[in-house]
Amino acid sequence: MSIVLHAHLPFVRHPEYPDFLEERWFFEALVDTYLPLLNVLESWHRDRIEYALTLNLSPSLCNMLVDSLLKDKFVKHLDKMLELCGKEIERTNFMPEFNAVAHLYYQRYAACKEAFTNTYQTDLLKAFKRFQDTGGLEIITTAATHGFLPLMKINPAALKAQIRIGVNSYRKFFERNPAGIWLPECGYETGIDKILADEGIRYFLLETHGVLFGVPRPKYGVFSSYYTKNGIGVFARDMESSKSVWSSKEGYPGDYNYREYYRDIGFDLDADYIKPYISNCGSRIFTGIKYYKITGTTPHKEPYNRKNALDKAAEHAANFMFNREKQVEYLSGLFDRKPIILAPYDAELYGHWWFEGIEWLDYLARKIMYDQQAVKLITPFNYLKKYPKNQVIEPAPSTWGWKGYNEVWLCGDNDWIYKHLHKVVDLMTEATNRYPYADGIRKRILNQMAREIVLAQSSDWAFMMKTGAFSEYAKKRTSMHINRFFKLHRQLQSSYPNPEVLEDIEAKDNIFPEMDYSVYRG
Repeated sequence: MSIVLHAHLPFVRHPEYPDFLEERWFFEALVDTYLPLLNVLESWHRDRIEYALTLNLSPSLCNMLVDSLLKDKFVKHLDKMLELCGKEIERTNFMPEFNAVAHLYYQRYAACKEAFTNTYQTDLLKAFKRFQDTGGLEIITTAATHGFLPLMKINPAALKAQIRIGVNSYRKFFERNPAGIWLPECGYETGIDKILADEGIRYFLLETHGVLFGVPRPKYGVFSSYYTKNGIGVFARDMESSKSVWSSKEGYPGDYNYREYYRDIGFDLDADYIKPYISNCGSRIFTGIKYYKITGTTPHKEPYNRKNALDKAAEHAANFMFNREKQVEYLSGLFDRKPIILAPYDAELYGHWWFEGIEWLDYLARKIMYDQQAVKLITPFNYLKKYPKNQVIEPAPSTWGWKGYNEVWLCGDNDWIYKHLHKVVDLMTEATNRYPYADGIRKRILNQMAREIVLAQSSDWAFMMKTGAFSEYAKKRTSMHINRFFKLHRQLQSSYPNPEVLEDIEAKDNIFPEMDYSVYRG
């Protein structure tokens, strides 16, 4: 069985504001998912648990993890949350069912601050890299800013640049070549595998029907690796194992004992009391402090009980393992090789959306090691090494989005962006060919133009426009990067470029300091 976690956030960094609402996405993911995951990896290493976990750390996320401004803002966020937790302990002093949970949050934030500032010296990438270097963890990459690749095929320069920048970023941070890639949104279109092969990628992951609808018909369904005609390994998601974790209705996260995500003190408590801990404009937002369990499909919610929730997580881990045992036993009788069950998830599901998900993952790895013999954890790359001979197929165009194709990222809510995205890439290619060996300020301008393109291409913006969540911010970000590109393009054409214009944009959009504009060379 192969568990793959996809850790990605869009690049959100606003040095022009001391506190910016959308930067909280990053802070919350650190507290809820990334730091707890490192804690679990530490415990597995300490207890000599035999594990195999695949983790995609997206290039945009990696750049945020090493950014000194965001690190400083995160520590200030932790201090503010510790202050709020202290007040909550005092406020709930005579409400024992809530006071215990208030103490839980205080301890959680205090542990995060200790780990971030002292244990890891604010360098979480170094910590993840250590687990990859010592075995057990396989870190893979994705496209530069998680750009949606199928809709870039019309302009090959854009497609190649997204992949090459992502690979180069990985090499910089992890000092090796990435074996695998998580295609953004699992989006595949015929021909993408050729570009992956050119960049040295060994395998990629697809949604279920990307393999099942492949040509010729895949011999082993989704329970094996395959090769494309360009020699790249391909794996597909197993729906049965994924659904038990993904679905809030049919899966484990919807259990009534687990913490209710949508009931938060940011909306429950008096406005004057909570005002210092929500957005600067006074809008109520989630703080992360939540006192209730799911309870049921009713507005009435009962207090959260941590022990009961963790007991349920252990029970669900045992159930998941039992189901995989039976699945493997059945499949093994049909195949001439050991089947692989690929279970890919967004990393933020664990800990952030499903509060007990990190503990569930911990219990699962330990139960797999000690409580059975049928299932073993393996990374996709090690499975390829175990079975180097595979059927060759042409995967079907597919995504893991709604309805399985491109509709989420190309619809009436977001289709306006693409004519602009295609135009800036055309201009970038022309400029790169015009200045193939630029230096000085023109080289810096060209590199920043490349940064603005990939930032505008992030699939997150089109997704937000489709869902309506933070859609105005997504529209603003897309327009802002396109406008900055054109401002820089005008500076490039000027006989006397203004360094102040460039420096202002460089300071705000400082992703990929190693950027080389030649990735757009025709």
